[in-house]
Amino acid sequence: MPSLRRDDLMIPDYEYLPLGTLQHRIRALDQEQMRQLIAYEEAHARRTPVLELMYQRLRSLQEGAQPSSGDQTAAPEVPPPASGDSPVSRAGQAPAAGPPPHGNPAQPGRAKGDRRT
Repeated sequence: MPSLRRDDLMIPDYEYLPLGTLQHRIRALDQEQMRQLIAYEEAHARRTPVLELMYQRLRSLQEGAQPSSGDQTAAPEVPPPASGDSPVSRAGQAPAAGPPPHGNPAQPGRAKGDRRT
């Protein structure tokens, strides 16, 4: 089996997909595509949870499961761009506070009224 390049993968940028999303995406692959994806994963990242998921899906295909339909180029995992500026401003900040009443912050090991008696 020839070595696959990242650009040749059936699921674009699959390395960045959450495991749950990858589980649904690989359902559209046939046995040969699963073998190629497994070979790529074994040659590169070797992530145990990902490989276990892929091996299980390959076993299911070998036992008669059929690939589902779906577009592998759709990427609902990518969040949409921000819709605008943040309504937060400096006017909403609390005023600067003084040192705590229980001591000097520059000398945390000494009490405020360090007196000799």
